[in-house]
Amino acid sequence: MDKPKVYVGLENEVNGGMTTIGKIIRDAWVFGILAETETCKGWNLAGIDSLLQKVNAEWDKYGCLVSHLPEDLAARHREIHGKAIEKAKAAGWSGEQETDDEE
Repeated sequence: MDKPKVYVGLENEVNGGMTTIGKIIRDAWVFGILAETETCKGWNLAGIDSLLQKVNAEWDKYGCLVSHLPEDLAARHREIHGKAIEKAKAAGWSGEQETDDEE
């Protein structure tokens, strides 16, 4: 099966958007790189990769740790990611896939 050539958009993601690309998009919202209305639907891989580079550059400023974010960004992170987790759980996501290999 061929992979799609464009991204389906955060609203159409599997696991309620709890994917690597979904996290990149939400982090881009946190850092103000993207408007919270931008779901990246229709973006190609190069666009997603460019976004990843921008998000990583922002995380590097804070040692890649939420605990190092200034309070305003930490609050945005809690709000954006908290809402996403609630929505994903309501859609049936449990988070177990992310920890299955930790036994």
